[in-house]
Amino acid sequence: MAEASVKPVPLLKDELDIVIPTIRNLDFLEMWRPFFQSYHLIIVQDGDPSKTIKVPEGFDYELYNRNDINRILGPKASCISFKDSACRCFGYMVSKKKYIYTIDDDCFVAKDPSGKDINALEQHIKNLLSPSTPFFFNTLYDPYREGADFVRGYPFSLREGASTAVSHGLWLNIPDYDAPTQLVKPRERNTRYVDAVLTVPKGTLFPMCGMNLAFNRELIGPAMYFGLMGDGQPIGRYDDMWAGWCVKVICDHLGLGVKTGLPYIWHSKASNPFVNLKKEYKGIYWQEEIIPFFQSATLPRECTSVQQCYIELSKQVKEKLSKIDPYFDKLADAMVTWIEAWDELNNSSEAVSSKQPNGNATAK
Repeated sequence: MAEASVKPVPLLKDELDIVIPTIRNLDFLEMWRPFFQSYHLIIVQDGDPSKTIKVPEGFDYELYNRNDINRILGPKASCISFKDSACRCFGYMVSKKKYIYTIDDDCFVAKDPSGKDINALEQHIKNLLSPSTPFFFNTLYDPYREGADFVRGYPFSLREGASTAVSHGLWLNIPDYDAPTQLVKPRERNTRYVDAVLTVPKGTLFPMCGMNLAFNRELIGPAMYFGLMGDGQPIGRYDDMWAGWCVKVICDHLGLGVKTGLPYIWHSKASNPFVNLKKEYKGIYWQEEIIPFFQSATLPRECTSVQQCYIELSKQVKEKLSKIDPYFDKLADAMVTWIEAWDELNNSSEAVSSKQPNGNATAK
């Protein structure tokens, strides 16, 4: 009987970091304690670096603010957005783990239709550890899930699948809508729990949301750049989508998979649609040209690493999108700076041994 009460060891406990961007005290972690406490957190504090962010006791974490970003990256810190949740990608860069899970601080534990708390992190890990099927769609969705398999007519040569680089989770309650949709549907809530995971097919783009997202940092990390957004930039709220478009083009080129569906989190509060419209309105126009650009983007065969693919994509952004607005020239340059900073931090032995000297890296 005693053996039955032994808690299972959390999956990938020493191989995964949880990255959280925030401007406020992280009280929301109390709800996530049963699922997150065994893991290492990287907290990226946005906004005023002199503000003290309180983290509940018992969590193992590092906290970086703007001063730390400037100290660690020097002039290359210009590629990290300020006053925007896109700053989270600094956490991806300084992590030393194979996997990343990132979540927003207004996301709580959701319940499945039976009323049981959903361990979102565990589901993401299961998604990442099982193959994807980007080259041929399986009508029973994820064939690797218990109780499912490949349907009749599915080529046996493709049944091994592809390595999964990205697991894109969804949200109950407040949907991830743009400002115009928020304005016309202010009371709409997502109550549909769809018990499915599917692979986004090769050649198909999708709007990636960063509030409940996991990825294999070793497979796709250098492409997970959330762009130049927020303070001093003409656009916001396109950070995760920009990363998603770049990531999908590169995954398609390198033969990697992207999954979407389970797990759900509970998104607790809607952002102000009028504020969002101000941030988004240029993007709403620009996306009509940006998306066809990504749909037609091809990468040369010589590009065999994520970094090579990303630098090539930055050249194409400069060449083809800068005609829309000078911002894209600046963004293309920032993409190159991001890769340079990533390689500096991840190729040197002392990479970010400079955890905060002022006590923000706490013991368990």
